[in-house]
Amino acid sequence: MNKFLKEFKDRGLFYQSTGDDELSDLLNNKSIKAYIGFDCTAESLHVGSLLQIMCLRLLQKHGHQPIVLIGGGTTRIGDPSGKDKTRKILNEEEINRNITNIEKILKNFLDDKDEKTKPIFVNNYDWLKHLNYISFLRDIGKHFTINKMLTFDSVKIRLEREQSLSYMEFNYMILQAYDFLELNKKENCMLQIGGSDQWGNIVNGVDLIKRYSGNQVFGLTTPLITLASGAKMGKTETGAIWLDKKFLSAYDYWQFWRNTDDRDVVKFLKIFTDLEIDEIEKIKNDDINNLKILLANKATEMLHGKEEAERSEKTAKEAFTQNSDGANLPTINIKKSTVEETINIIDLIIITKLEKSKSEIRRLIKNNGIKINNEVISDENLKINLDNFKNDYLKLSIGKKRHLKIELN
Repeated sequence: MNKFLKEFKDRGLFYQSTGDDELSDLLNNKSIKAYIGFDCTAESLHVGSLLQIMCLRLLQKHGHQPIVLIGGGTTRIGDPSGKDKTRKILNEEEINRNITNIEKILKNFLDDKDEKTKPIFVNNYDWLKHLNYISFLRDIGKHFTINKMLTFDSVKIRLEREQSLSYMEFNYMILQAYDFLELNKKENCMLQIGGSDQWGNIVNGVDLIKRYSGNQVFGLTTPLITLASGAKMGKTETGAIWLDKKFLSAYDYWQFWRNTDDRDVVKFLKIFTDLEIDEIEKIKNDDINNLKILLANKATEMLHGKEEAERSEKTAKEAFTQNSDGANLPTINIKKSTVEETINIIDLIIITKLEKSKSEIRRLIKNNGIKINNEVISDENLKINLDNFKNDYLKLSIGKKRHLKIELN
């Protein structure tokens, strides 16, 4: 088996492909270009996109050139895959801002030093905006049948639930297939990689290219990653795990990986780090907490750099130390006037967004789960004032894992 495909499978990245043997032969014979598409519906990608980013890194590792397609055109329509309602349509300014920031995030992960494997960034709006509707129907639409399109999950599930599916969204799979055709023509792109929910869209592209030009191309999908607990990857009690420091600090990102369920640690070392499989096999039975720290360091280093990873580990150790003042913790700023007269402890925690539910905060206080400056809070009516702030900040701890510095300005 081809080395790229073997590692792809060994790391748990493989779900299905349009032709294992043929793809393996192709990859053995030459370096290829392969693409993965990213929507630009938000200003930042979150950790749910990390699996696909690791696929791009693996392509580079094995000498192939990744094409990063940013869906500036298809974002204007919305992918119905996995959605139960029409997505909000963004305006031009929002889409362009999102594209710029997403490219910046992806460049943190990808190597641009080798011209042969340097990532190619494309925006499908560049070709979709020029389409003539009549010509598109005649040249591309004729290769699709409604019968087959209705069998794909992105359409079928919505219809079975009797949920609205607009004609605009119904066209999404045709446009994604057309993207693959364009990249095959312009860049000689031979492979599309995507999540398992994109299988129907990818197969459409493979079939379209075969019918349109007779070229043989391939599709490869990754599994849906769920936690051992059954929860969706990247969803936490405090919100999405963003890949932009503007929305999530390096420390909070490090903590996300450090708090991985014991049952997921080895799997995540394989999927979300560059550690070699043989090395992971040798250490997989080591102390679980050491493995979690290794995972957190490697994942954080990849996005934020080695210095930030080391600083985050140091800060985490300090946060668990009873006499730590929390000076290096992630910081939230509040106006001095907010606490000049006093503020209830519950209202203060709500402001920090570490907890959103007042009843949950009361439960935590009752169970000694909240500390101010390392002191357990037992009174839900406690009033916080300027006296609680040393050098204009205080340390708030919720449970064993969530710590924050509240600073006055």
